[in-house]
Amino acid sequence: MNLTRFSDYALRVLIYSATDPTRLFTIAEIASGYGISENHLMKVVHRLAVLGLLETVRGKNGGLRLARPASQINLGEILRQTEQGQPLVECFEGGTGQCRIAPVCQLKPMLQEAEEAFYAVLDRYTLADMLGNRSAIIRLLPIEQRASHN
Repeated sequence: MNLTRFSDYALRVLIYSATDPTRLFTIAEIASGYGISENHLMKVVHRLAVLGLLETVRGKNGGLRLARPASQINLGEILRQTEQGQPLVECFEGGTGQCRIAPVCQLKPMLQEAEEAFYAVLDRYTLADMLGNRSAIIRLLPIEQRASHN
């Protein structure tokens, strides 16, 4: 199973933001930290804000930060929202439905069970669990330590 780039970037933005939940980060800073496109991140950040996972602040000293504590952001919830509409295989809802053996195939229920198990595991974890060694994450990105904005 592959996650979409959108989901991958969503997780990265949330991890970056969780390193200092009191501070405002910019899209440019996060994009630079990971070496990825600002344009892609703008769409991701917008979606995360709509979902209530990020708070965005406009203006000269604006930016983004977590909208709730990392311990209250569930990984299964994130991926269900960011992977929404991405069928695992074409015979799943939202797929193209072009498989000739779909009416008799036994693979579909097996894959549905596997997908449910995938989300069941992720439902046991939060963004806080992903932080692990926070100081190592900060060094590897590297995230500049500075006073937070209010």
